[in-house]
Amino acid sequence: MLTGVPHLLLGGRSSVRAGAERLASSRLGVRGLPVIIPMDSVAFNHGGPIPSRYTAEGDSLTPPLVWRDVPEGTRSLVLIAEDPDAPTPQPFVHWIALMPPEARSLGILLSKEQASVVETGRTTLLRTGWVGCAPPRGDTPHHYHFQLFAMDRELHHLGSRPGRSALLREMKGHVLGFGELVGTYQRGPLH
Repeated sequence: MLTGVPHLLLGGRSSVRAGAERLASSRLGVRGLPVIIPMDSVAFNHGGPIPSRYTAEGDSLTPPLVWRDVPEGTRSLVLIAEDPDAPTPQPFVHWIALMPPEARSLGILLSKEQASVVETGRTTLLRTGWVGCAPPRGDTPHHYHFQLFAMDRELHHLGSRPGRSALLREMKGHVLGFGELVGTYQRGPLH
């Protein structure tokens, strides 16, 4: 993890990049399969720029996400938001959320009652909740993959604040459906 950290803090390009092959969806073997859970956001379009209010340069608001057509038999939903372009050997985890199967939105769209049933996991910074986009200054635009997994099992037994590795071990072989929304963000140069 320490490889690339100077670039996260000081900016510039690092030769170390996790790449899409290390995203959670790749590790779980669902990358490249048809996306069967359509995802959307009122804040940005698929492949489009994420507004600064959802980034570390803005207010770090939690991006509003919505989805539909969750497969029958889903017992839990997991969202993992990752940046494979970060100068780190593994994708930078910006958000982990575990939800009941009836959930259809996440982020600032949630009411307090809905938010109370969402369990958050640990990000790369070992915090819970959304970590706003903050790619190194001078870097090319980063791609933020909001990956939604419909699971055939409940994952509450992982304890509070599960990390990515433990979560992926428990998810392997239990994914019923997958959805993905990708946004981009690039910080301006230092003045």
